[in-house]
Amino acid sequence: MMTTRFVLLIGGSGFIGRHLISQLAKTGYRVVVPTRRFKHAQDLSVISAVDAVIEADVHDDATLDRLMIGMDAVINLVGVLHSRPARKGQAYGEDFKRAHVDLPRRIVAACAKHGVPRYLHMSAMGAAEQAPSMYLRSKFAGEREAFSQHRVATTAFRPSVVFGPEDQFLNMFAAMQKFLPVIPLAGAEAKFQPVYVGDVARAFVCALQQNQTIGNLYELGGPRIYTLRELVQLAGAYAGHPRPVIGLPDLLARLQAWFFERLPGTPLISRDNLDSMQVDSVASADMWSELGLSPTELEAIAPYYLAPQGARTTS
Repeated sequence: MMTTRFVLLIGGSGFIGRHLISQLAKTGYRVVVPTRRFKHAQDLSVISAVDAVIEADVHDDATLDRLMIGMDAVINLVGVLHSRPARKGQAYGEDFKRAHVDLPRRIVAACAKHGVPRYLHMSAMGAAEQAPSMYLRSKFAGEREAFSQHRVATTAFRPSVVFGPEDQFLNMFAAMQKFLPVIPLAGAEAKFQPVYVGDVARAFVCALQQNQTIGNLYELGGPRIYTLRELVQLAGAYAGHPRPVIGLPDLLARLQAWFFERLPGTPLISRDNLDSMQVDSVASADMWSELGLSPTELEAIAPYYLAPQGARTTS
């Protein structure tokens, strides 16, 4: 079995990264977390498994070279949901290219250069070369880069939408229903197979511990498939303020997304997000048994963190 002690966790200050650090800590790994802004991740420094939180630009090759020193593995969780439009003849915009394609290419090149033997890569369910969205096309291109260095043992994961405490999915829909009397919903019939963040974290740790995962790509979905409408309804019910959900026809959905794209800040939904939802975010097979794991039901977790503050309990 390949022995891994020191892990460089790129994208470790986000929602999934924090849960992954917790799982790595339980199994004795030491973690270095680079971050664009130290103040956004300095709280990670108190976790025993975290050797260092370093303010660093992982898109700079010289910085990547320095970060690779002494590492046994690199995990890349970086992903963005929005990008500038693609230029003529391109399959995806520059923001997707930088985060999803260029970065994994440079990471595995740095791994090969410095003798880091192991790389774990986060992709997305539905990634495909001819996918309808820039996001999914760029994720597929990133997978190819992830496996491009024969000297680096790579494993990749394609999760469906990830849920858990502090998620930006069910929590967002719960918050919307607290303030809005009705929810006009684009892509209401799109299908998802929500996967618990703790299960995703355990899958990554298992991959580090099991050499038979090398070279494989795992689709990670939960036990059940839901429409987006059903998930929004569940979020409202668990949060204690369910609202009517009105599915928007395609034209109105795209107009809604176009409007949100033009508001200041990160859009609530974009037309490319709608394009992604043309593909069901559902696993083609149950791959959990290969990892020796079983996925957790949404109903066993979501009610506890979505419940009104005074009603929350621990399971």
